Amino acid sequence: QVQLVESGGGLVQAGGSLRLSCVASGRTFSTYTMGWFRQDPGKEREFVAAIGWTDGRSKYADSLKGRFTISRDNAKTTVYLQMNSLKPEDTAIYYCAAKEGAFVSGTPSRYEYWGQGTQVTVSS
Repeated sequence: QVQLVESGGGLVQAGGSLRLSCVASGRTFSTYTMGWFRQDPGKEREFVAAIGWTDGRSKYADSLKGRFTISRDNAKTTVYLQMNSLKPEDTAIYYCAAKEGAFVSGTPSRYEYWGQGTQVTVSS
């Protein structure tokens, strides 16, 4: 079983930055893909970014390229999401997710494991 624990959310002013962390445990992740998604109440879960454990190949939502950066530390089995130039519309619960296989997908249904989420609130 895979456990994912997010941290790093909080309240930040528009234009500020936050770094989210996701610690993964329970399996060997060398063949996994890790993703970040976000969801506002009443809206569908939205893809943010994803990265392959082994080769570090990454994928981003087009609207977030240039502001958000995903990275991973294999030794710590931790995935990060650096978020810069935050906007009020970035306010959401951010979820870490994991899927088996190296295909870097932006589709939530392809991910088997999910963390509990961390709230990010950006004030104007």
